[in-house]
Amino acid sequence: MRISCLSLVSFLFLTSAVAAAEIRDANRLLRASNVASQFESMTVLQTQNIIRTYSSIVAISADVELPQWIKKEIAACYEQAFAWKKFEDGIAQILLDNFSKDEMTLLTDFYRSEGLPPTEIPNFKMAIAKSEMIQQLTADYIFANSDGCAEHDIDLILGFLTDPQLESNKTLVAE
Repeated sequence: MRISCLSLVSFLFLTSAVAAAEIRDANRLLRASNVASQFESMTVLQTQNIIRTYSSIVAISADVELPQWIKKEIAACYEQAFAWKKFEDGIAQILLDNFSKDEMTLLTDFYRSEGLPPTEIPNFKMAIAKSEMIQQLTADYIFANSDGCAEHDIDLILGFLTDPQLESNKTLVAE
């Protein structure tokens, strides 16, 4: 009995060490490919588009400009809801589940040096062929694990539009 408990503990330790090494490979690939920076840039760009859309809707339907403080609150919500740190581990796991160790090493080396040996081109093509599926899995993961801001945004904008002070400000502007 003692040997089997020791064996089980050794097996669990070895398994967790192997898993830790594999996840490090996935995290190394994420760093080498600069995914975090791209993710944050896309979040900022999408947030700007959302705010621009809200501003247009409010301007057209209510004939008022969305105040800067509301835009800042909306931006803060998206910055928090879509912070890279919230998704990094899950996206690393997606890479780990879909790329072999050799593919992750190949891709990491490619991103670090912007090149690869000619003999690795077929393997590189096979790894790249998985990109569309990985993008979809990542999008699904982000959607399933993100706190949306739409309800927050709607409450904020409707609160602003139903404020009695807004009517008196519109009257002053019109005069």
